[in-house]
Amino acid sequence: MSKQKPKEVKTQQQFENIEETLTKTEEFIVHNQKTLTIVVIVLVAIVLGFFGVKKYYIEPKNKEAEEQIYPAQRYFEADSLDKALYGDGNSMGFVYIAKNYSMTKAGNLAKYYAGISFLKKGDFDQAISYLSDFDADDEIVAPMAKGALGDAYLEKGDRAKAVSAYKSAATDDENEFTSPLFLLKAGELYELMGQYDDAVDAYTIIKEKYFKSQEARNIDKYIARAKAAGKTK
Repeated sequence: MSKQKPKEVKTQQQFENIEETLTKTEEFIVHNQKTLTIVVIVLVAIVLGFFGVKKYYIEPKNKEAEEQIYPAQRYFEADSLDKALYGDGNSMGFVYIAKNYSMTKAGNLAKYYAGISFLKKGDFDQAISYLSDFDADDEIVAPMAKGALGDAYLEKGDRAKAVSAYKSAATDDENEFTSPLFLLKAGELYELMGQYDDAVDAYTIIKEKYFKSQEARNIDKYIARAKAAGKTK
């Protein structure tokens, strides 16, 4: 009788382990078939439901919102802020669109326009409410919204939240246009708050990273002013 080699014995044991595992899996499926079937049905329903809601509800709603928001945008551009916000009797304004189409892209954009409109009207609480609720990943619109939020907080006298919003606007979505703009605003506000080192840091970023920007043209004066003020405080 031939003696099995250690390698053959090991291989045979591996196959036996696999067969045992498969047997246990089969037994589990048999004993839990009803539960597993329900789980699969629920998962399929969730997936189909998601795509169904998206295709037959959200997409048509977004199309409606896009049609509604166009007249409001025209009023906004013409600085007719009340009609932009509340409509003209025939078309809806940003407030209605933001509330009734909140799940759509156009509804979300209406929050931004509403926030800017209220900021222009001097209603800073409403501006903060709409701008805080606005969600965007666009590298220009997103920082502009955060910067406007900073303006609203500043108008209310909340310098800490204002400077935080300016910093967020400058750093969360970095670009050559908005970053130096809001770094400059942050720096000037830091000076007003007596935080001169922070002001110098903000100005220095403009000088070193955004040296081609308009804000960088006279940035050495800002840096010198903040440093001088820091030495005398």
